[in-house]
Amino acid sequence: MSFEREDFGLLGPLHLNSIDWENSNHRRSIAASLVQGTYILERDRQEKRQGSQALAPPWWEFFHFKLIRQLVDDADSCVFGAIYEYAPPSSHCNDSIDQSPRYVIAFRGTINKPDSFSRDFSLDIHVIRNGLHQTSRFEIAMKAVQNMVAMVGDSNVWLAGHSLGAAMAMLAGKTIAKTGNFLEAFLFNPPFLSAPIERINYGNVKHGLRFASSVITAGLVLATKGNSQTSQSEDPFFILSAWTPCLFVNPTDHLCSEYIGYFEHRKKMEEIGYGAIERSATQNSLGDLFMSVVRRSAEATEPLHLLPSAYLTVNLTPSQDFKQAHGIQQWWRPDLHLKCNLYKYK
Repeated sequence: MSFEREDFGLLGPLHLNSIDWENSNHRRSIAASLVQGTYILERDRQEKRQGSQALAPPWWEFFHFKLIRQLVDDADSCVFGAIYEYAPPSSHCNDSIDQSPRYVIAFRGTINKPDSFSRDFSLDIHVIRNGLHQTSRFEIAMKAVQNMVAMVGDSNVWLAGHSLGAAMAMLAGKTIAKTGNFLEAFLFNPPFLSAPIERINYGNVKHGLRFASSVITAGLVLATKGNSQTSQSEDPFFILSAWTPCLFVNPTDHLCSEYIGYFEHRKKMEEIGYGAIERSATQNSLGDLFMSVVRRSAEATEPLHLLPSAYLTVNLTPSQDFKQAHGIQQWWRPDLHLKCNLYKYK
């Protein structure tokens, strides 16, 4: 039954009965659990589960968080996000709480249920069209993030999200980073919409396609924007590079796996002496540049998925199918085979 897939006692990370906030696996697992709590908040609403029947609270209470606010969409009244406050008991005061957040703002992804799917799917389309910033849901989310940062400071706030929710958290994190506030962010299976080059098994073919794409993209940048030089202090991509969100991707999830090649290719281009081309290409989406050429406009909307810097974690544990590869549940498992790399924009 569906409720069994939502029960913390059956699926939650019960092995985390002692939290070490300096342990990256613990931090990842807790952030993913809080995102799951946001999913179940909406499922509780849909199923009219209240009080002792509600399944969502254990997903945050187990880790000593309390729910202080639900983020509700103004279009369909669904719960798409939640703000949690860390409230450990006094007996935990000697634990490694200096690495803990005071507040976590978490966003769920698409739920394939009638009560929320229509609105969620429309937002998925906005992500594809690079128009998430124009939606009322994002405006609500962004306002919540800005208010929390203004109240407690950026060092006390984490962002977390999965799939569509990861796109929401990424856009909020990028937006507020441009004001000099850098939030710790846990982005699970964030969408990267492009040709599925990462699924090609032949390394030389894969590199050749990425190299060609970089040259074409850099050429279009030159054609549409000219050869004007921008200082680092004025370069928005360089300014944003100080923000290093944590990205969690699965190579068999075609919705997010392109992040692997995006960062690895950038490193390889630097190594072979084509860093200048890639620095231009990595800031621009080929599709958006083509559209700006068609419209004869020098302005293209900044692509949501392009990032200067990131701490990228790849789950190399075999997945049975796409549903498992894209699911939030994988990220709190204790037996994962992970590959982690830090990528900094230069």
